[in-house]
Amino acid sequence: MKQPGFWRSVTYAWQGLVYTVQTQRNARIHLVVGSLVFVVAGWLNLDSVRWSVLVLTIGGVLAAETINTTVEAIVDLLSPEWHAQAKVAKDVAAAGVLILSLTAIVIGLLILGPPLCHRLLELQNKV
Repeated sequence: MKQPGFWRSVTYAWQGLVYTVQTQRNARIHLVVGSLVFVVAGWLNLDSVRWSVLVLTIGGVLAAETINTTVEAIVDLLSPEWHAQAKVAKDVAAAGVLILSLTAIVIGLLILGPPLCHRLLELQNKV
């Protein structure tokens, strides 16, 4: 069987991302929060190292959501009826997203917190 070309593979991957965002509420939440983080980071004029950490962190959370969606789809396909092990697989995949999301919050606070407080104090002193 012939492998799809590069651009066709990219199209399939894009379709998977679109599916995840369209069908998974938490993926939409992560996308909105990640976008807000980018806006704040831009406003704070962060350096490239801090930007890199934020991009990797947000990308990691979104990638984890796609993996979680994959696990859920496979489990639903293989076990359409409720099964204890199917529940374990789904719960553990969701736990992975939760762990990464909580880690992302800590990273965001560490990176954005100090410069954001400084900027807000500057604005308050101007008023």
